[in-house]
Amino acid sequence: MTTKKVSENEEACPAQGLLKVLAGKWKPEIFRLAAKGPVRFNALLRQLEGSNKQSVNVALKELEGQGLLEKLVVRQKPLHIEYSLSEKGKSLIPVFRQLESFS
Repeated sequence: MTTKKVSENEEACPAQGLLKVLAGKWKPEIFRLAAKGPVRFNALLRQLEGSNKQSVNVALKELEGQGLLEKLVVRQKPLHIEYSLSEKGKSLIPVFRQLESFS
């Protein structure tokens, strides 16, 4: 009997990819907050108790890099940045809600 090794690009289970995308201390909470509407960096820091600038920044960059968040620079005074769910991110809201219902 031979065993087939699953390559890094090929997931053994389709759900594993989604779970990896949302894995991390702050990413699920950031996703949940962004599902309600655009969020600002400083607002996230206040809402994510125990978070710090570096960890929130890394989570935002990863979610943006995975195509789930979009970054918008609002050029009004004061200049600020808002993060909102992309179309891809919005498509995951029902799946995310189902995951939440299991807790």
